[in-house]
Amino acid sequence: MDSAAFRAGIQRVVDRVNAEETRNLAIISPDLAPLMDSVIALMSGGKRLRPAFCYWGWRAVALEPDLIAHHEAVLEAAAGLEFLQSCALIHDDVMDGSDTRRGLPAAHRVFEKMHDQSQWVGQAPTFGIGAAILLGDLCLAWADQVFLAAPLPIEALQRAKPIYDLMRTELMAGQYLDLLEQARSNTSLERARTVVRYKSAKYTIERPLHLGASLAGASDAAMQAFSRYGLALGEAFQLRDDVLGVFGDPQETGKPAGDDIREGKRTVMVSLAYAHATPAEQATMTGLLGKPDLDAHDVATAREILSSTGALAQTELLIEQGISSAYDALNSAPISDEGRSALADLIEASTRRAT
Repeated sequence: MDSAAFRAGIQRVVDRVNAEETRNLAIISPDLAPLMDSVIALMSGGKRLRPAFCYWGWRAVALEPDLIAHHEAVLEAAAGLEFLQSCALIHDDVMDGSDTRRGLPAAHRVFEKMHDQSQWVGQAPTFGIGAAILLGDLCLAWADQVFLAAPLPIEALQRAKPIYDLMRTELMAGQYLDLLEQARSNTSLERARTVVRYKSAKYTIERPLHLGASLAGASDAAMQAFSRYGLALGEAFQLRDDVLGVFGDPQETGKPAGDDIREGKRTVMVSLAYAHATPAEQATMTGLLGKPDLDAHDVATAREILSSTGALAQTELLIEQGISSAYDALNSAPISDEGRSALADLIEASTRRAT
């Protein structure tokens, strides 16, 4: 299955579920239509990486009869991760106060504008945040429904359920640690890497691989190889995201230039900059991190500090080291050649990207 066919398969499931939930919410009240409009817009794009790792975690260890019998069912289960991702993105945008997501207004901004234009009572921002939190909660509920209702053998779903539960816990824990480090203005490299591991690396790659592999009844050796591959690649994936958050092209990323600086993200790259910056540069970075009215000059200043301190170059080196470690783990993994090839392609898709 090529990447275009895979994404089309995932989109078919997403579209079907969204159509079903649109009907369910319409029965309750027509006033709920904006909720579905917002989530449908959000889920019309995206890289579909988590479903891809789930699917190939299964296919790389599945026996031939399973490939024939359960292909569509595993696609169904993997699509559930897109709803979990939507929950994470909606809530993440609320916590970060982001204005856009994938080139569109963030969900809380959509509902804030709706309140403002309708001239309702109360505070428009409060309404927007509340509505977005509830929409994220709905996506979380739908993720559970889709994944756990996939037409797979009950014993396969029972093997996967503890991993799915752990993944959600790790994601929420990582999100909290991210908030905590911003609040503390922490510049510890060790803490920044802990956030990367739990907010992104495990949730994006390791656990989706484990989910798919558990559906196929994978061996302990395969699960351990997927951990080595997933954690190394997951960190490289997030570090690439951090670079794009400051140096990326807004036309490609769908986010304003320097959005991570505006949001005050204590990333690995920022921690590396503090470790090598002069006191004056540290003071400048501290003033820029979390600055709500960050302008183009401020972004250029932050970029200069991240470059001149060597933080950008060191981050790129860490990305390359993660890629190398992921390939090493993949080459020795007890999986099919087809799975090895697909997962090698996903290394490139995860780290050689502009969005």
